[in-house]
Amino acid sequence: MPVFLFLFIIMPVTELAVLIQVGSVIGVMNTIGLVLLTAVVGAWLLRQQGLATLLRANERLNSGELPAKEVAEGLILAVGGALLLTPGFITDTFGFLCLIPVTRHWLAAKALKRMTTTSRGQGFHFQAGSFRQGPFGGQSPFDRDANGDIIEGEYEEEPEKDRDRIEKK
Repeated sequence: MPVFLFLFIIMPVTELAVLIQVGSVIGVMNTIGLVLLTAVVGAWLLRQQGLATLLRANERLNSGELPAKEVAEGLILAVGGALLLTPGFITDTFGFLCLIPVTRHWLAAKALKRMTTTSRGQGFHFQAGSFRQGPFGGQSPFDRDANGDIIEGEYEEEPEKDRDRIEKK
């Protein structure tokens, strides 16, 4: 509930207050022009950065790698674009921060650090957050080393005849 309160009540009221203050200093028409200018510049920057991210993701896919960083950056670009299309100077500031490569890479790295990726057959499973203690004493659902990194490994299913032979011993 606090997130919705912030997004739908506090943020618009704050944006209105800033727009009124800026309008009283530089004038109403200049304020409207500035808001439109930030939307146009933001759309151009979003297109440029979005295409570059899409090309990098395509290169990663062609080399057989999962483009996790590019997907995270694409989501951040989408959020930044939405913020830039929302009228206001505060949302424009956060939108431009999402579009600037340095801050976008930093945000994507932070987001990816919180996500866990595991291969399951032909697809991938993303899990946000980290897991501490499982219900049966171990770490759940993934085992991690002392640094908190996932320990990767492979296994093979035993054929039934081998399993029966082992159980008879």
